Amino acid sequence: MTLEQFTREEGQVARRYEYDDATVLAVDFGSENADATVDLVDDTVIVVLGDEQYDLELPNGADDAHTFIKNGVLTVEVEGDL
Repeated sequence: MTLEQFTREEGQVARRYEYDDATVLAVDFGSENADATVDLVDDTVIVVLGDEQYDLELPNGADDAHTFIKNGVLTVEVEGDL
């Protein structure tokens, strides 16, 4: 599922920040999910929250993505033109 589909269906708060050399996507899962984990496989971001797993597809044109999650906020930094 794409980030737009995920936030619409799951009701998460998401923001997109555009910079000269990168785009940053941030999704707030809430502080109760502070122990969530994230992994990046090819062009899919995999987030595990307790017993639930979410697979988010990176947008077309995404290059050299970096992900991390802290205090329930997922951050995906992507280079390239989205």
